[in-house]
Amino acid sequence: MKRFGILLGIMLFAMSFSLYAVESVLVDFNTLKADMKDGNNKATLVDFSSKAGVGYTDEEKKLMKTSLAIGQWEVVLNSSAKTVVNQELSYTIEAPVNAKAKKYAGETVMGIRVHFPEDPFNAYAIVKPPFEIPAYMRKTKDDGTEDPADKNGTKFDGYGVIKNVGAIKSIAVDVYGSNFPNGLGIILKDQNGKERNLFLDYLDFRGWRTLGWVNPSYISEVRNRELRKYPLYPRTTPMRKLIGFVIYKDAAQEGGDTITYIKDVKLTYDLAILPGVDDIDNEALWGILDARESSRRNAEWKKLGAIQVLRALEQRKIDQSSNKAAAPAGK
Repeated sequence: MKRFGILLGIMLFAMSFSLYAVESVLVDFNTLKADMKDGNNKATLVDFSSKAGVGYTDEEKKLMKTSLAIGQWEVVLNSSAKTVVNQELSYTIEAPVNAKAKKYAGETVMGIRVHFPEDPFNAYAIVKPPFEIPAYMRKTKDDGTEDPADKNGTKFDGYGVIKNVGAIKSIAVDVYGSNFPNGLGIILKDQNGKERNLFLDYLDFRGWRTLGWVNPSYISEVRNRELRKYPLYPRTTPMRKLIGFVIYKDAAQEGGDTITYIKDVKLTYDLAILPGVDDIDNEALWGILDARESSRRNAEWKKLGAIQVLRALEQRKIDQSSNKAAAPAGK
C-alpha cells in the first residue's frame, strides 16, 4: 500500500507538468535599463573586441562593447519606406512609467517611435536588438571572462531566450497604446534556426493592454495528443529566442509618427523535458552537449563579433566627421 502511494504521487507529479503549461518571461524591458556610464546594461553586456584583431587601440576597442540596453535597440524600416529622414526619426528610448500609474508604476518600458512615409502604400518596421541574441553564451565574470561553471550557456536566459520549450500554447505582450491603427507582430526563432512571424493585434486603444497570440494547433487534452517517446541525452533542449517586433502600416492608414511602448513578453508552453535528476550523470561521462553547444556559442560569437566590429568602426568614422565639421575655422 505504501509503495502504491509513492507510485501514485510520482504519477501525479509528472502529470502536473504534462497537463498544465508553464509561463515564463521571455524579456522584461524593466531589466534592460542602462545601468552603466556608457549607456549599456551590465547583465547583457557583450565585448566583441576579441574578434577585432590586434590592430586597434584600447579606445577603439571600447566602442566594441554593446548590450541589450533599451536605447541600443534598432528600428529598421522596410526598403521602400527607408528614407534618410524616416530612418533617422525611428528609434527606441527608455520610458519611465509615472510613479502614480495604476500599472507598472515606477518601472521602465521600451518606447518606440516609427516614422512611416506619408504616401499611401503598405510599410512595416522591425524593432530589433543591436545583435542577434545568443542562445548559448555563457555568463561572464566581473573581469569579463566566461564562467566555466555555466555549461549550458544561460547568460541571456530571461533576456530574450527561454530554454526547454515544447509546444507553445500562447504568447502575451504587454503594450501601451495611443489609438494608432497600426498592427503589432513578434518574431521568434527556435533551436533549428527557423523563424516565425506572428501577428498579435492592432494598437488602436489607449492605455495598457495585453496583446496575444494563441496557438490554434495546441491540444490541451492529453488523451487527444499523439504520444511519442523521444531520446533524452544527448538531445539538445528546444528553445525560443526573440528576434524582434514588427509594426505594420496599411496603405489606407495615415503616415508619419507612430508611438507605442512595450513592457514585456511572456510565453506559455509545455516543457520539452520533465525536470529531474538521472541516476547517472550522462554529461559528466560523455561531454557531448557541452562540445555541441560550445560549437554553437563560438559560431554565434564569431558572427556577432564581425558585425559589431564593423558597426563600431563605422560609428568611429561618423564621430570623427562630426567633430571635424563642428570644429571652428582654421582649427
